[in-house]
Amino acid sequence: MISTAPAFPALLHYEVAHRILTGYMSYYYRFKLITKRARIRFETRDWHGTQADARSRITLYREEVAETTRQLDELMEARHADPAFWKKVRDAFAEDIAHFNTRNIAETFFNSVYRHAYGIGADREVMFVVRTGSYREYGGISPITHTLDLGDRTLRETVRAVLDHYPFEAEWDDRERDIELVADRWETFIQTHGGPAPSDRLEVLHAVFYRNKTAYIVGRFSKGNEVHPFIMPLLHPANRGILIDALLLEADQVVSIFSYHRSYFLADISIPSEMVDFLQTFMPSKRVSELYNAIGFEKHGKTVFYRELLRYFSNTDPELDPFVAAPGIAGMVMYVFTTQGMNMVFKVIRDHFAPPKQVTAATVKERYDLVKRHDRVGRMADSYLFEKLSLPLQRFSAECLRELQETAPSKVEIRDDCVLISHVYVEKQMTPLNLYLQTADEAMAQKALRDYGRAIKQLAAANIFPGDLLLKNFGVTRVNRVVFYDYDEIELVTDCNFRHIPEPRTPEEEMASQPWYYVGPHDIFPEEFPGFLMRSGPYLTYLREQHGEIFDADFWNDIKRRLLDGEIMDVFPYRTGHRFLQ
Repeated sequence: MISTAPAFPALLHYEVAHRILTGYMSYYYRFKLITKRARIRFETRDWHGTQADARSRITLYREEVAETTRQLDELMEARHADPAFWKKVRDAFAEDIAHFNTRNIAETFFNSVYRHAYGIGADREVMFVVRTGSYREYGGISPITHTLDLGDRTLRETVRAVLDHYPFEAEWDDRERDIELVADRWETFIQTHGGPAPSDRLEVLHAVFYRNKTAYIVGRFSKGNEVHPFIMPLLHPANRGILIDALLLEADQVVSIFSYHRSYFLADISIPSEMVDFLQTFMPSKRVSELYNAIGFEKHGKTVFYRELLRYFSNTDPELDPFVAAPGIAGMVMYVFTTQGMNMVFKVIRDHFAPPKQVTAATVKERYDLVKRHDRVGRMADSYLFEKLSLPLQRFSAECLRELQETAPSKVEIRDDCVLISHVYVEKQMTPLNLYLQTADEAMAQKALRDYGRAIKQLAAANIFPGDLLLKNFGVTRVNRVVFYDYDEIELVTDCNFRHIPEPRTPEEEMASQPWYYVGPHDIFPEEFPGFLMRSGPYLTYLREQHGEIFDADFWNDIKRRLLDGEIMDVFPYRTGHRFLQ
């Protein structure tokens, strides 16, 4: 075999840096290729292709990291773990990417390769743990938006000019009708915000955001000192042309579309940091890390989140804000802890599960990975997986540290002044639904129960059966949206066997404490759900009135049949009342 080692060993560090850079460029090229073909899939209604692309883009990063590591093994013949050598590699890599418009994402790729090769945590001496400058990459030459001054034209002319920037290779259903609908709703919005003014301005992103069966035109409407989002969801229904489904102008509607609980967008973006800057102008409550996630750079979002975490630790008092057990009923599979000011939870798989849990740690990991790759339809929490995460020892309350060591000793190690956790998921914190209902007034409780039922139906439409429908496994977000977050028992709807409970044939069968009929491993009896969810009372009665079909096997079997037939069901990330043509 011909050696791939460099002819000049003194330049090995440069060769290694170049191989990592080549791996990054391959990743970024393939990433861009996937996002560029999203428009073609929308135009041709290739919804299965869109979903396949979304899944493949998530696995793309780890594939390129693994391949780059393999190439480094061939190049170096034996891995050089010497920190001095890797500092030289990092410096050579930093020099090559100094003027990249995706420099920080390239730095994240370098970190991933190094960690994959040596299986260690964050090493400040070798990796780009602390950003090399602003989180922003090298600035672009041309703007990422086109700007329209509303004082120069009518609203209908403005909407028409916006659409002219997106020449889809497909017919419109009725373009002029949609222009009228958008202009009328926009005019109403402007009148309720002080009326038109000569300085009113619209900035619309060149990039279209694609997800599932919808394309989103995204921009911002500037009125005086106020900035409002501007989003037009476009559909391409069967046997019809492209149409505008809604106009969204309220911040809460837009935050929901860019939610942490939804799948990542496919969007052709040249300079991600400029896109993040733009989006944050009308979503200031979103962390920078969340916005990188939303546009598909999940690994870099994780890097940014880790930096946010380090800043939080350095700027807060550990005695006033320690890690404590998360509120709610303790889970049998996960130990969950949190810190009050960060609004995040840390979930560690226990070493042993109490009966009746029969899953294994490997199964739990597989199901978290399934959720990462699946369409979350705004109803499943996204999470960052950290391996070998080091947290300050002084941050842990005595009770939290003791519970962590007792429940997951194989995953926890104390080193000097740090607690090293080998495998931990980090998610947005929510109020468990069971706790929320204890303090909510009747109107808020009923709203939460309605949304709980909708969440179950929307998960079913995405081919997810939660397995355990207990209220404690669902959370209520800041905007009062119900989201599922306990994945150890989820299954695909198409893998389940939904059955009606057979009628007893004798009095003895009717009085039996155990089922008198055969129950297979994937058999599910929806009629039994109410008894597990809550005691009889007004809440259960209300849930039955609003969503009684979720307790009927026929509902689930109908969903299953449609999924097996290949149907991709519509789940809209905005309220039905906002749609123009229902």
